[in-house]
Amino acid sequence: MIEERVFGTTKLGEKVKEYILSNSDVEMSVINYGGCIKNIKVKDKNGNPRDVVLGYDTPLGYESGNSFFGAFVGRYANRIKDSEFFLNNKHYTLTPNENNNHLHGTFSKRVLNSRIEKDSVIMSCVSTPDEEGYPGTLEIEVKYSLTSQGGVKIEYSALSDEDTVLNLTNHSCFNLNGEGKGDIKNHIFEIFANRYTPVKEDLIPTGEVLSVDATPFDFRVPKVLRESLEDCHEQIKLCSGVDHNLIFEDASYKMKKVANVKSLESGITLTVFTNQIALQFYTGNGISKDTAPQGKNGVKYSDYSGFCLETQHYPASVNFPQFPSTVLKKGEVYKYATEYRFGRCQ
Repeated sequence: MIEERVFGTTKLGEKVKEYILSNSDVEMSVINYGGCIKNIKVKDKNGNPRDVVLGYDTPLGYESGNSFFGAFVGRYANRIKDSEFFLNNKHYTLTPNENNNHLHGTFSKRVLNSRIEKDSVIMSCVSTPDEEGYPGTLEIEVKYSLTSQGGVKIEYSALSDEDTVLNLTNHSCFNLNGEGKGDIKNHIFEIFANRYTPVKEDLIPTGEVLSVDATPFDFRVPKVLRESLEDCHEQIKLCSGVDHNLIFEDASYKMKKVANVKSLESGITLTVFTNQIALQFYTGNGISKDTAPQGKNGVKYSDYSGFCLETQHYPASVNFPQFPSTVLKKGEVYKYATEYRFGRCQ
């Protein structure tokens, strides 16, 4: 079942639509401003619904906020060093939006085309070279669906008329206790990643790929997040938590289970499936710096109020030839998917 309604208007007077998808297990609300997932409501251990994603109650929140809550981000998820890269021996300069670096892109700050198609909602846009400096005119669609297994599925497809670079993801920020209900430090995480990319102070990778062995980035055995956040590892200190690219043990481009998370307080579990090769694990270290006046229900979120598991390629791959390529060739179809599947502790 899908319900369409008007969520509000932007500061420029553009109408923002909200789509509510529901089945017996999950209710998801997605808006066509930035393709943001506004709500995901799932049942806790007592059968009561809890909204498990951070966000805002008005279009103004999504316009003024800088935390990318629930957003479809691109053209390039994560950071590009000094907002520049070379492709086919040509130098490209992008618009910097995080000091000298380029972060995520502008898709999260525009009204997208939207439509209902069978049991899914489709968001689409055309990105031209003059917007941020990327080569090629890019046609993109993002498909939002609910699965029969308690999942929220996001499918990305894109096509360019020139060789370009591309790295798309969703920036939903989860709290399995319920949004606005404290921090996520007691959540239990299991992530099937055996390597990670350390970063410098500006969160650009150093270019190294290191083992997670004997580090706070080893979640191959389930553990409480607090253990990693309180670790004295220099990378944890540098980021005031985790904000790192974790690389899956299964590096194939096929659908696979890559993470499990659970809250004993609510009894809600989250399992992540994707055909990507890595994810950015962010523990909400800088949420208190969000520029929106408040989140949902008038709450001003604090640091560690939520976590992100952003399935994607490595950050700044365009700057490091030793990283897997994010080049999308002219005429090739970019196609990736992620499912966030919810359940309850047994």
